[in-house]
Amino acid sequence: MTDENFDDVRRVISLCFRGLDSISDLDLERILSFDMEWLSPEEAETAVSNFIDKGWLTGSRDKLSPAFDTKSVTTPIGWFPRPSRLLHPVDFGKQETVEEPQIPSNDSKIVPAKQQNDIKPASNLDPREKLANRLKKYIARQAKIPIDEIERRTERKQKALNYASNWLCLALIAREQNLEMEQIITALSS
Repeated sequence: MTDENFDDVRRVISLCFRGLDSISDLDLERILSFDMEWLSPEEAETAVSNFIDKGWLTGSRDKLSPAFDTKSVTTPIGWFPRPSRLLHPVDFGKQETVEEPQIPSNDSKIVPAKQQNDIKPASNLDPREKLANRLKKYIARQAKIPIDEIERRTERKQKALNYASNWLCLALIAREQNLEMEQIITALSS
């Protein structure tokens, strides 16, 4: 098994469940085939069944949930999954061979196993996410809108758009406020 096989399935499921706790198998098939156009409807049906069989999804077909935390999964710009990886997914149970080991530094405490699942490796974060707090403050200051309102609008956009990241929603809010986008785009591009 390669990291790419595991990562493709993990990213696809994370994108499909963004902002959602559970969805039905038919909704997931619709997202895979019609919304994202990654698979044909027949292939999407096969992929969802295989996701369930391989342990990627849990619950009944009317209320499927991912078997992992989708919040820590990032997707590079321009990424596109290979359909063969979705139609023949790797076993979810073999993820231990893919994850990077967490080596505590000398000055850190030992983290209990229960809390280790909540730790996000810094290498998996989208670099633009690091700018989100700064961008939020910049928009609030320039548009003279409270930060709480910016956060509320960001959450609304993420729920409405389903697949939009935090920084993209902030950029959309900045554009709605007629802020100069040149500096924002430059900051997000680097």
